[in-house]
Amino acid sequence: MTDSKRRKGLMAASALVGGVLVLSACSGSDGKASGAEGGGKKSSQAQVDEAAAQKTSEALIKIAPKDGSDNASINNAAAVTVRKGTLTNVTMTTVDGTAVQGQISADKKSWKPAGQLQRATVYKIAAEANDSSGRTAHENASFTTVSQANSFIGNFTPEDGSTVGVGMPVSVNFDKAITNKAAVQKGITVTSSSGQQVVGHWFGNQRLDLRPKDYWTGGSTVTLKLDLDGVQGANGVYGVQQKTVTFKVGRNQVSTVDAQTKTMTVTRDGKVVKTIPISAGSPENKTYQGQMVISEKFKETRMDGSTVGFKGNDGKGEYDIKDVPHAMRLSTSGTFIHGNYWGAKSIFGSANTSHGCVGLSDTKGANDPKTPGSWFYNNSIVGDVVIVKNTGDKTIQPDNGLNGWNMDWAQWTAGSAV
Repeated sequence: MTDSKRRKGLMAASALVGGVLVLSACSGSDGKASGAEGGGKKSSQAQVDEAAAQKTSEALIKIAPKDGSDNASINNAAAVTVRKGTLTNVTMTTVDGTAVQGQISADKKSWKPAGQLQRATVYKIAAEANDSSGRTAHENASFTTVSQANSFIGNFTPEDGSTVGVGMPVSVNFDKAITNKAAVQKGITVTSSSGQQVVGHWFGNQRLDLRPKDYWTGGSTVTLKLDLDGVQGANGVYGVQQKTVTFKVGRNQVSTVDAQTKTMTVTRDGKVVKTIPISAGSPENKTYQGQMVISEKFKETRMDGSTVGFKGNDGKGEYDIKDVPHAMRLSTSGTFIHGNYWGAKSIFGSANTSHGCVGLSDTKGANDPKTPGSWFYNNSIVGDVVIVKNTGDKTIQPDNGLNGWNMDWAQWTAGSAV
């Protein structure tokens, strides 16, 4: 080998060894990066990265529901919490910028909106928090609440804070058909201060009534709890209600109409307080029999026969009275107990002449407190029981009004889904 070739070989070997040494030096034997000059100084990029890490807040903000969620609850979904820090500011708005009121908790660890959200609405939440060193963290999210098409509500009676008669059931009417009845019924509880057992009964897929075996105990307090938020009532349809309702049960008043004797006996807490002459349905238009509950009261109302099937040859109603006094509804189909000023006074107590209602003597204008119609109206409340007998007609259907008392307890409990 010539000297020149030998020198070239040594240079190549030296370069190869040098390359290996350089590659080894990038990681170092102790796992730490060393500077190009071997002096142990950090690169400028490492210094930037470390400085940025020192400026990052340790506060960890969590927004619920998750960003991009849909079908979110309008009651409990929205919330902001923080770990390793305290919340300093939270804003919630609809997509069009309308602000939603809310409040940070006393310990500054959480935030919730002040009220119920709207259905089918896009909301945005922006949150800020500081860690113990005062460094600020930010978090943002948006979500959509459950749509009306994908949710259901139950319209209920009686109203919160009302006082009702002993026959008043709790009746919940749903705005969509319920197929998962057991789950929905489990989300509805009714309790009484009297300790009476309360059981629900389904009338079809959209109505659930709840009552005790016997009439409510007079003077008791009844509590209805709707815990339906997120409960699946049908495929893809969820509840949105979370509500507690209480109502009072008044004195025990039960009135018995006897179409044969043409009288009504009013008892209160087991004692007869009044006997009133009446006129029930005529032999051609008999009054339903059974236990009925007053569901509505009107000082005056219009009664048009065409709306309940009584039409003449001209297509108009057989009657159309625009100022019926002291009317109280007993059925959805149009059975009322009401004042009557157009009939002869002699019919009350002696003849059944109506189209199916129970009539009491009254005066036009509903302003005479001395009439039987006025007395009964002023001494009755929604939920009072009116029992009608000896009419010769069939017993009213339990779902025609609030009249589930016409089912015995075994029939009633058989209609429960739980």
